Amino acid sequence: MSDPLFARFGREFSAGDVLFREGEPGNVMFVIQSGAIRITKSVAGEERVIAVLGSGEFLGELAILNNKPRGATAVVMEPTRCLVIEAKTLETMVARNAEIAMRLIKKLAKRLDSADALIEILMHRDPKARIMLALARNADAFGEKTPDGIRIRTTSDQLARDVGVEPSAAAEVMTRLRRLRLASEVPGGILVADVARLQDFVEFLEMPQKFGGEG
Repeated sequence: MSDPLFARFGREFSAGDVLFREGEPGNVMFVIQSGAIRITKSVAGEERVIAVLGSGEFLGELAILNNKPRGATAVVMEPTRCLVIEAKTLETMVARNAEIAMRLIKKLAKRLDSADALIEILMHRDPKARIMLALARNADAFGEKTPDGIRIRTTSDQLARDVGVEPSAAAEVMTRLRRLRLASEVPGGILVADVARLQDFVEFLEMPQKFGGEG
C-alpha cells in the first residue's frame, strides 16, 4: 500500500548526505520515517555529536520556527526516508491540528531538558561518571526500544569525544557496565539494559562525594 504522506512530502537519502549545515538558513524540517541521522555541533573548533535521531523523530524545526540559521549540522548515517515539510506547510498543520502542535511542544521541551543535562555532564569532574551520565542521557532522549533494552546509535569512542574523556576511560566504563549487565556494545551501537538502574548506579557512585568525601 502506498503512503500518501510520503508520496506528497517524502524523499529518500543515502548515507553521507548532508541535510543541512550549522549556520545555514533553513526553510524546511524533516520527519524521519526510517533510518538514522546524526546531529553535530561545532564546540571550540571540534564537531560534537549532540544527538542521533531515528524513526519517528523530527529535526530542523527551530530554523523555521524562529527564522534563525541552523544551529547544528545533520548528516544521514544510513539509507533514510524522510518527510520534508516547508515552513508554510508546518504552520498550516499546527494551526489545524492541536495534536501536532502539542507533540511539537513536548518534543522541544524534551530537547531543552536534554541540552541542560549535557551541560551538567560536561561540568562533572569525574570522567567515568561523565560517560555513564552521557549513556543515560542518550538512552532517555534518543534511544530506540528493543526487546533487550534501549539501543543507542553510538560507540564508546564517540561518547568519549562528546564529553571530553579519553577513549581508554570509556572502554573501562563499558567493561564494568557489561560485567554488571547494565550496558554493552552491540553491532550498530550500545545497548542499555535498564536506564533507571544505570542512573541509580551513577548516583550510588557519587554518594561519597555528596556526603563528605571518599571515606
